[in-house]
Amino acid sequence: MNTLAAQEREDVKKSTLKTMRKDGEIPGIVYGREINTKSIFIKNADLRKVIKDVGRNGIISLNLNGKSKDVILRDYQNNPVTKDMLHVDFLQVDKHTEIDTSVSVILKGTSNGEKVGGIVKQFLHELNITANVNNIPDSIEIDMTNFEIGHTVQIADIKKEYSNCTFNHEDEEAVMMVDYVKPVTEEEDASEVEASGV
Repeated sequence: MNTLAAQEREDVKKSTLKTMRKDGEIPGIVYGREINTKSIFIKNADLRKVIKDVGRNGIISLNLNGKSKDVILRDYQNNPVTKDMLHVDFLQVDKHTEIDTSVSVILKGTSNGEKVGGIVKQFLHELNITANVNNIPDSIEIDMTNFEIGHTVQIADIKKEYSNCTFNHEDEEAVMMVDYVKPVTEEEDASEVEASGV
């Protein structure tokens, strides 16, 4: 398990937080059923490395005041322009903890349908799930390689592979499909040329 060092902080003035971020540190909090909410700060570079190693929903060993606590990154705030992390929330967890979270949907491969002129339409880029913290996938992957034109993947199809998770969506909700490309008729082609003034 990846370890992340944290230090407790008492000064919450805006000027202090600004200096902290300038020095490559991120303010945050850690909370949970068995811990009083504590204000902390961590090194930006350390957090990015840990997230890269364990993923967005992975369990992290947070070392605070000489004691290690299993946590997950529950929430974070980004600067809308620079995308730098401004604040992070950690939730202390154990093997019984279940949470609601969002997981990214990643489409893998090139479908057979695309090879003959079809196009892929992705309707859902994230799925909301409820799961034990040990069973949360870093992402939901859909291998499209053998999909023909007209193939649709619904929530019900994904549930079969990720049976340890509860999907907070309707079974028939479409996640993606390989769609037909509507052929351009001579009339439509002529009208487009006419509209462009060519």
